[in-house]
Amino acid sequence: MSTVTQLLNALARHQGRGSGIAAAELARRLDVTPRQLRKLISAAREDGIAICGKPASGYFMPVTAEELHETCAFLEHRAMHSLRKLSRMKKVALPVLMGQLLMNQS
Repeated sequence: MSTVTQLLNALARHQGRGSGIAAAELARRLDVTPRQLRKLISAAREDGIAICGKPASGYFMPVTAEELHETCAFLEHRAMHSLRKLSRMKKVALPVLMGQLLMNQS
């Protein structure tokens, strides 16, 4: 199983949006499944490591603040989409759900 360090070493050659690497290729290079790759990327991001990427660009290390901002906006949009679905499934308004989630963190 690859580690976050191995992931970062692989991404060191992919600096900037124009040098992105497709998830399938990165997973192949690390000898992991796409699911394991996503877990490695999530672990790195939880540690505060900025790994950018979208399906169209692949994964890469940001070289500009704009690249980092675009990835953060993409992740925020995806998270809000999931929260909207959750609020509808629970039949609770999104602001109420957000309040419940914040209270559960305490």
